[in-house]
Amino acid sequence: MSLSILGLFAGLLLTIAVAAGGWWFFLLGIVLAVFGFIIGKVLDGELDLSPYLSSRSSRER
Repeated sequence: MSLSILGLFAGLLLTIAVAAGGWWFFLLGIVLAVFGFIIGKVLDGELDLSPYLSSRSSRER
């Protein structure tokens, strides 16, 4: 199982945990599932965020 799928499942488990709090907590859980999926993609090496995270000074070099 890839880390992105594991991250997605972790976020969905958080969705179940917070869904008892109502609609807004359910939406928060969905957002957390998406973040878990993205973090898993980064850890798998399938998504490179370095162009978005690099500072301006490193681009000038």
